[in-house]
Amino acid sequence: MPETFKAILVSRDAEKKQSVAVTDLTEADLMEGDVTIAVEATTVNYKDGLAITGKAPVIRRWPLVPGIDFAGTVISSSHPDWRAGDKVILNGWGVGETHFGAYAGRARVKGDWLVPLPQGMSPHDAMAVGTAGYTAMLCVMALERHGILPDRGPVVVTGAAGGVGSVAISILSSLGYHVIASTGRNAESPYLINLGAAEVISRDELAQPAKPLAKERWAGGVDAVGSHTLANVLSMTSYGGAVAACGLAGGMDLPTSVAPFILRGVSLLGIDSVMAPKAVRLEAWRRIGTDLDLQKLASLSTTIGFDGIVDAAHDIVDGKIRGRVVVDM
Repeated sequence: MPETFKAILVSRDAEKKQSVAVTDLTEADLMEGDVTIAVEATTVNYKDGLAITGKAPVIRRWPLVPGIDFAGTVISSSHPDWRAGDKVILNGWGVGETHFGAYAGRARVKGDWLVPLPQGMSPHDAMAVGTAGYTAMLCVMALERHGILPDRGPVVVTGAAGGVGSVAISILSSLGYHVIASTGRNAESPYLINLGAAEVISRDELAQPAKPLAKERWAGGVDAVGSHTLANVLSMTSYGGAVAACGLAGGMDLPTSVAPFILRGVSLLGIDSVMAPKAVRLEAWRRIGTDLDLQKLASLSTTIGFDGIVDAAHDIVDGKIRGRVVVDM
């Protein structure tokens, strides 16, 4: 009998009603690819929460194993870059959206989608970073390329208690930035300060419709919220500043004007983690290995087992998750 492993399978019926079930699969059930991996750790991102709850059209192939991130060990490979025993990470590339994802004991993917696990980092550590942390590093790299360095002034991080926000604060503070954390959960202020935030402000300050221009408060920002929050962040960004936008927890709309762009020379930097080229991914993970304090990483993450994934997916969409959730498989 072929070896079986547990998997979460999301299906949809003829009326397009979604259902989620734990099932047993074999490697014969996996999709095409030239590398098969034993999944050792994964995580629950906001996008994973949307996929499992069905609150946004993340899944575009039915049925599907969700989960956009994993770390593990190569079992077999016909790809020239990988061989059995290699430790690897996957983020994005449509995995968990159109290709069977992380919420299974095994995964089969294209070798070009993989990056090596950094030296000194365990699969658990890598998933404490996950797509959220990798995206946060892409944001930091984009701000640096635009010249937004610590001496330019404060940097705001919205959705600060979430996965992207928590890792962004940790990285930025370790690099010497004065970080202003914006959160809707005031009780998380001690947590955010422990991560390195110099100031904590209420998201209410950024939640109302934005003025075309407001008082300059920061040189740059990392925004995972969108909508009115991003509009306000842009209106309060100082001359020549930049904001890296990577999320839509508050909405996909952007009710702003051209004023910040043409009167203050502000730049809006779009961050995509799903299809980022391999060279960019390798640099981001190299920087994560050097610029992210693993002790802080441990403090911003919690660990669950496979059986806790579905509940965590609902909690993250409901705003009940702080920092990162690691799933030990």
